[in-house]
Amino acid sequence: MRFMILRKADRDTEAGLMPDEQLIAAKTAYNEQLVKAGAMQAGEGLHPSAKGLRVKFSGGKPHIIDGPFTEAKELVAGFTMIEVESKQAAIDWVRRWPALDGGGNVEIEIREVGCAAGMEGYSPAAQPALAQDGPAPGRYMVMLKANEKTEAGYLPDHKHLDKMTLRNLESVQAGVMLAGDGLQPSRLGTRVKFSGGKPKVIDGPFAEAKELIAGFWVLQAHSKEEIVEWVKSYPFPLKDEAEIEIRKVFEAADFGEAFTPELREAEESQRARIAGSGKPLTAKP
Repeated sequence: MRFMILRKADRDTEAGLMPDEQLIAAKTAYNEQLVKAGAMQAGEGLHPSAKGLRVKFSGGKPHIIDGPFTEAKELVAGFTMIEVESKQAAIDWVRRWPALDGGGNVEIEIREVGCAAGMEGYSPAAQPALAQDGPAPGRYMVMLKANEKTEAGYLPDHKHLDKMTLRNLESVQAGVMLAGDGLQPSRLGTRVKFSGGKPKVIDGPFAEAKELIAGFWVLQAHSKEEIVEWVKSYPFPLKDEAEIEIRKVFEAADFGEAFTPELREAEESQRARIAGSGKPLTAKP
């Protein structure tokens, strides 16, 4: 079973406070355990919502809303994708979350991954690479916000799923799409809330439907504007009223001197091992 582990945002992450060397080392050690267990597929941090935006469709027409967004506790600061045998196994992994993160006061949401139009696997660098005719490409997380219908288990019809699958495949072949899938409704999910380093498990559903995530894509492009154009033309389910959030993914250079050469080498080794053991990004059979 595949799960998306969502590290919820807080005041520090939204303020752009970067992790120090100790926290980066603790997260690297945690990820190393996941990699050695064959569970980890990906893991990334996200820039604060002040650097993001939302595309809100009304009657099918897109409207751009620049960040920041005020509901900090329901925003996402980072994600980890894992594949384990059960939800309980995912919860057990989250219980071991580094105690240094957030001073032992963080909230993690666990959501099962799965959509008929989703893509299996994760590509850390899409192939073919984007043409180098502009700035170096950056990575972005595109999140389809949930609503009452998706939380009730809404599924598009086969015709619409075919459109989504085709667009996903085209985006992979163009070197734009690195990952993408749907998330099961929050009633099937769990949150682990740490207070003073002690975990408390809270089963879904979660009431704030509009701030939950129903699906995600990880894309690479030369600019945020290119991502916006991709979003405008994508056949999202329930697109007449869909809301999409776009957030930039942190790159190694963003962490400055705290990301020491030794930690960079360790992370590069982890990414190489994940890429070597994983399967290519493909449409589901």
